[in-house]
Amino acid sequence: MKAATFPRIDSLSRHPGKRDQSPDPFPPQSGSGAPLPLPLCNGPTPSVAPAFLSHRWNRPSPRMCLAGAWGPTLLLATTLSCGDSAPQDTIHVHPGDRLQAAINRAAEDPAIHRVVVHAGTYRPPAPRQALIWLHRKHDGLVLEAEGEVILTAANPDVADPSLPSFPAVVNHVVYFGDGISARTVLRGFTLTGANNFVTQGGPEIQPDVDEPGLEKTVFFYTDGGAVKIFGRSYPTLERLTIVDNYSSPCAGGVSIEHRGFLDQAVTIRDCVFRNNRAPLTGPALDLLDDEKGSAARLENCLFLDNLANETMDELAKRVGSWKPIRGHGAVTVFRHSRLEATDTTFIHNRNGVDDQSPASTYLRCIFWSNTASGGWARGPHYEADILHAEGMDGCFLGGSDSNPRGLFDGRRNHLDAPDPDFDQHFEPTHPAYSEVGYRRPN
Repeated sequence: MKAATFPRIDSLSRHPGKRDQSPDPFPPQSGSGAPLPLPLCNGPTPSVAPAFLSHRWNRPSPRMCLAGAWGPTLLLATTLSCGDSAPQDTIHVHPGDRLQAAINRAAEDPAIHRVVVHAGTYRPPAPRQALIWLHRKHDGLVLEAEGEVILTAANPDVADPSLPSFPAVVNHVVYFGDGISARTVLRGFTLTGANNFVTQGGPEIQPDVDEPGLEKTVFFYTDGGAVKIFGRSYPTLERLTIVDNYSSPCAGGVSIEHRGFLDQAVTIRDCVFRNNRAPLTGPALDLLDDEKGSAARLENCLFLDNLANETMDELAKRVGSWKPIRGHGAVTVFRHSRLEATDTTFIHNRNGVDDQSPASTYLRCIFWSNTASGGWARGPHYEADILHAEGMDGCFLGGSDSNPRGLFDGRRNHLDAPDPDFDQHFEPTHPAYSEVGYRRPN
């Protein structure tokens, strides 16, 4: 297992090719390879499909062509038209199949748009930087769960039980790298199991990028246990459950590191963040960094039981906190970043949101009882510490300090809101909340 030795770090301080006909926002760089063509449908069609595939074709046809395979278990649901069958555009993956191999094959085939992952738990086969990874060549793919699909950073069969990170064996469950647009979608998965495992070994998840400012630093490897988003990368995350992840120093859940490329934003829609932890900032969601910035939008999300300000390890101590008294929130937005949050609920976290950005907006959000005990911060808890409060409108706050800086407009927001009376799904039942906060997607 390769030890973590991090390149290009002058200081650890954080203080002050595509699948449709729409224009490609990330044209291939010079020298990049074209997608590999599918085999042609010439010659007689086999009367019997190979045994290891025959039981998994989801739409049998009398005339099929096998597009390719990587091993004894991976199904390619894509078929080629040989005159009377419309081509499919989907690869199906089942437990035991090689998930990253399916993603790579889809990226090489312009006819394939979707990778459908069937119910089960998918683990890393060996220590490496991510369970799955997507960058420029994967842009436009839709990865979708069918049934209950768990993607985990943990594999106790290959993890070293002597390490504090056991049983995790990857830095990130999912990595989105430079060159990803909003057409790339991750939908319906549970992402879990990150436990501050860090390596630079294994397959390279981010090809070298000839762009100043996109050099890898320590946070490329350490932050974002569930999801790391790096560079010019703006995926769409939908209906994810991001639960029980830990990273140090920051972002057990999702870390976004755009490095100032802010023309677009990551979209996070209908997602649940629960019980993610970090010693410092943004245990659920962290928008780096203090010098350049990142961008995201939240639509109908739930943040529950996420814990910032956990016990400091040596790396967290070296980085240091820029809020040493009251600590950080479940979501952290650095000053050059921006967050647009709509219809989102923050409840029972160790502090709600800490946001230094002049460009963030919060519309119809609920901040309630973000007072989880423990952690190193000794100051009182807060619902939302938002430096530029003019972006908050129609929000309901209560349960702890609702207006820590005295900046929120009480005419546009409810600063002493009634108890939402949440149901078992953390949807408010009080009639005053009928138009605000998170609701389970249909």
